[in-house]
Amino acid sequence: MDLIIWRHAEAEDEREGLDDLERALTPKGEKQAARMARWLDQHLPENARILCSPALRCEQTVLPLGREYKVRDELAPDTGADKLLAAADWPHSSQAVLVVGHQPRLGQLVARLIGVKNGDFPIRKGAVWWLRSRERDGHAQTVVLTVQSPELL
Repeated sequence: MDLIIWRHAEAEDEREGLDDLERALTPKGEKQAARMARWLDQHLPENARILCSPALRCEQTVLPLGREYKVRDELAPDTGADKLLAAADWPHSSQAVLVVGHQPRLGQLVARLIGVKNGDFPIRKGAVWWLRSRERDGHAQTVVLTVQSPELL
């Protein structure tokens, strides 16, 4: 199974009176999302399931991809990695799954899947980590296929 982790692009800062889920992308974030969406559209399988956090900034990140997606509460900023993995049906899904979400949860998830105990990875805003589960010699493994940053596209 392929699990593609996409951190939302740059969003406006938190401010008093603005609910965290209502924070929008900045103009820079919109450009990051568009660049990454072009790359993903070229590489993402047509039948990939796309799951998105209910945060506005995540929906604005995935919209340039132009594909159907489902908003899942399990991907909200305050939920744990176990809920994210369950929503993606990792590692059992028969199709690739793209998850659009938040730090630090995504970095913690990547660390867990590749075997870094009690760690996490800093994932840049708008960046993608593409992971694949496989079995080797009777053992489950997770392989990092690629890491893409919108600044390099």
